[in-house]
Amino acid sequence: MAITVIIHIMNADAILAEIEEIPDPTSNFLICTNARARDGKNLVYIERDATRVIFPWHRISFVETLPSEEDQVHVESFFRD
Repeated sequence: MAITVIIHIMNADAILAEIEEIPDPTSNFLICTNARARDGKNLVYIERDATRVIFPWHRISFVETLPSEEDQVHVESFFRD
């Protein structure tokens, strides 16, 4: 199952992508698929036919993980009429 992440690259706009698993702390790079801009448009610096992109960790500020559908919990709100 793919994990959707927002990758914040130094001196560039953040991008949206999927990773297969949380990377090991000793890894030197992050492998992601379906890299795109946060609004869903193609990135100009990645070829359209590329299937995977490898970013070295020294170029990444931080990575945010987004909740999947099964991670989201339905919260019922109670209110009085």
